[in-house]
Amino acid sequence: MTQKSEDQVDTSEQHLTIPAELRAEGVARVLIPERDIQHEIQVIARELDEEYADDKPLVVGVLKGAVTFMVDVMNAMTIPLEIDFMAISSYGKATKSSGVVRIMKDLNEEIEGRRVILVEDIVDSGLTLKYLLDLLERRNPRDIRVVALLKKNKSDAEKVQVDRVAFEIPDEFVVGYGLDYAEAYRNLPYVAILDPSVYSTSDGE
Repeated sequence: MTQKSEDQVDTSEQHLTIPAELRAEGVARVLIPERDIQHEIQVIARELDEEYADDKPLVVGVLKGAVTFMVDVMNAMTIPLEIDFMAISSYGKATKSSGVVRIMKDLNEEIEGRRVILVEDIVDSGLTLKYLLDLLERRNPRDIRVVALLKKNKSDAEKVQVDRVAFEIPDEFVVGYGLDYAEAYRNLPYVAILDPSVYSTSDGE
């Protein structure tokens, strides 16, 4: 799969289509509306259908944040596929990754010789994804492709494999469409910037 050019998020006023009174409490502003997410999902699904037309890939979702994105992409794909999940922790209740990764749930399926599509919600520092890829590569898959909903523009981020990114975003703490803060906001249909007043001062923000 050839990496496509990531969509730059339009932060102009025309993208702030959800009135303040209809936004979830604590949301500063909507960054990526639902319609833009769903459009990009259709594009990604078509690309994956073409890339894996002669295979049955194993689609691996990284719990919990990637579930919404993974399910929508999977439902938009038309080729046979299998799914599995991993659960990892590097944030806790903080707004920045600690860089310390814990495996909370490992794969149920063996991936040796398999074509794997690893679905991530967000690539932030890159440390968690790098750890995860190193772990999976040691299990000898045929290949691994990384598909991420979001990637932050960070000059100090770890250089790590990301084959397809739906949206590049500024270095802000975002919630919605699967992403959370202390387990809240996951069910918002859009991606939004969280108001800093919501953060605990212990986060170091």
